Amino acid sequence: MSEQIARMIDHTLLKADATKDNINILCKEAKEYHFASVCVNPTWVAEAANLLEGTGVKVCTVVGFPLGASTPETKAFETKNALENGADEIDMVINIGALKGGDDELVKRDITAVCEAAKGRALVKVIIETCLLTDAEKEKACAIAKEAGADFVKTSTGFSTGGATVEDVALMRKAVGQDLGVKASGGVRSLADVEKMIEAGATRIGASSGVAIVQGLMGKSDY
Repeated sequence: MSEQIARMIDHTLLKADATKDNINILCKEAKEYHFASVCVNPTWVAEAANLLEGTGVKVCTVVGFPLGASTPETKAFETKNALENGADEIDMVINIGALKGGDDELVKRDITAVCEAAKGRALVKVIIETCLLTDAEKEKACAIAKEAGADFVKTSTGFSTGGATVEDVALMRKAVGQDLGVKASGGVRSLADVEKMIEAGATRIGASSGVAIVQGLMGKSDY
């Protein structure tokens, strides 16, 4: 069971001051605990891909991060560059201002640009930054992401005013049905947090505390 949970975790390090040594440790831990992926900033994709080659651990990176306010063309370029460097999964931030301003066409074009750049080569997870949206906006963002061809919707960057909540995960799961994955990210720090998110409908967890989470699971007597 501990390995099953571990394979749902994107082992994450997106801090601005992360060093090569930090990335090496992240990848070593990901191999040891069999996490789904490491999630790193684009500058570290090639390094992570080299360290994880042949291990089964994917390399995930972020696009338009953390504000989502770059252009669709810029996000498409970021995606292509990340793929050239060895990325397997792309976590992109939507144009939050466009969504809140009612420019649904721009939101869709933004997501589509990344999905088309990644098509056949990488999964695309769409970060909607739930803490900045109303429930109606969250539902709309999920619908647009689904229509644009995304593989997942994701709650949060972890760099805004709040992270994942059980209520948001449940809302997102209802909005996308069973066709898309739902990633809970931002503030998921304990095994109890993970279990609640999975129960609410999450199929992937983004966490910088992956090791502690899995160690907590391994220490439970009923596993």
